[in-house]
Amino acid sequence: MTARYPRDFRGHGPDAPDAAWPGGARIAISLVLNYEEGGENCLLHGDAQSEAFLSDIAGAAPWAGQRHWNMESIYDYGARAGFWRLHRLFTGMDIPVTVYGVATALARNPEQVAAMISAGWEIASHGLKWVEHRDMPEEVERAQIAEAIRLHTEVVGEPPRGWYTGRCSMNTVRLTAETGQFDWISDTYDDDLPYWMDVGDRDQLVIPYTLEANDMRFATAPGYITGEQFFQYLKDAFDTLYAEGCEGQAKMMSVGLHCRLIGRPGKIAGLKRFLDYARGHQGVWFPRRIDIARHWAETHPPRRFERPSRMDRARFVERFGGIFEHSPWIADRAFDLELGPAHDSATGLHNALARIFRSASRAERMGVLTAHPDLAGKLAQAKRLTAESTAEQASAALDALTDEERATFGRLNADYVAKHGFPFIIAVRDNTKATILDAFLARINNDTETEFATACRQVERIAELRLKDILP
Repeated sequence: MTARYPRDFRGHGPDAPDAAWPGGARIAISLVLNYEEGGENCLLHGDAQSEAFLSDIAGAAPWAGQRHWNMESIYDYGARAGFWRLHRLFTGMDIPVTVYGVATALARNPEQVAAMISAGWEIASHGLKWVEHRDMPEEVERAQIAEAIRLHTEVVGEPPRGWYTGRCSMNTVRLTAETGQFDWISDTYDDDLPYWMDVGDRDQLVIPYTLEANDMRFATAPGYITGEQFFQYLKDAFDTLYAEGCEGQAKMMSVGLHCRLIGRPGKIAGLKRFLDYARGHQGVWFPRRIDIARHWAETHPPRRFERPSRMDRARFVERFGGIFEHSPWIADRAFDLELGPAHDSATGLHNALARIFRSASRAERMGVLTAHPDLAGKLAQAKRLTAESTAEQASAALDALTDEERATFGRLNADYVAKHGFPFIIAVRDNTKATILDAFLARINNDTETEFATACRQVERIAELRLKDILP
């Protein structure tokens, strides 16, 4: 099979869009409260061992076949005390949050759910149980996603519009997207802005999350020890993103929180200090993730295009076989490279095609050079150029020469080919008629090896410009 590389290293690319947040906000801060208390690994929940993740117990390990009283007690603190401390903080500051709610945890915490709803918080799904999905068979994970949606709807009164698993598998993002149930999913950490992911016939919005601007670092090494350290990290992240927003590149900042961690008195002080600091700036928006999703869908709707990395060979060669003049073999060979999302842009695909051209034999590269027409030559006069060459020559007014200019180009073409054995090649769209003529007069006196290398670079530049006409 032809190699295809699924990871997307390009994302929004070098020209990421301005988020254009409502009211001209320079930054959107998404506060996320993970509600897992009552959904963690526990024999009471039908699990084979106790929980060992994200607590204040140093070096915690699962206890197979036993309940872990200390671990359960720490999770209980999150529900009994931490949640209400955070609830008072957020409602007192009139800051809405998104809850990542584990469905079984929500079912065991009705008073907290009522408080979330009353406060107008968004309650998204955090899966059925707060357990690892990495080794879960696909059909089992699909069934758990469906059950999480069902139970969430039963407990909350409406289905979740957002999803975040956290302890996910390689299948989680695809499986949640395929449900068609969610306005957004967040099981990625790969950007400072939302983005669209096409899944079959639909487009799924992804709102990336964070594991570093996250109080989980109080329970991991290296991590935060004091609330002041948490504040300082959040402040530094805010300052950087806020400055970018002031330069017209508004971004999003996620902050991850857990009732049993940040809900402790010594830690929440750092969070409160950060919220006071952020609110002291103009143009700061505190949206729920559903608010971000609705804004993004309206302001930056999905735009589909035919992706090179998803074409079959015939379509790939048909579409890109003429990028290097009359040399479809370059596209045919490039199809067998390890193409992926990074090659779905003009720059990315140009790199793949150029690799084939550069690694070809000298005779093959010479064939590409000799496939190029003379500038303003007989083929142009007979209107027998490719559509691309016709447009390129016209861009420099080479289709509207005087008789004297045409004679000059004809003489120079003949002299150049006689000396070097291939046509004079230049990316005419980078030039004017005058600069092309100047380059012609200067380059004709070079040695052939120098001209061969120059011509090859110009061929690559022509290919790049052609790709930019048809790809992002």
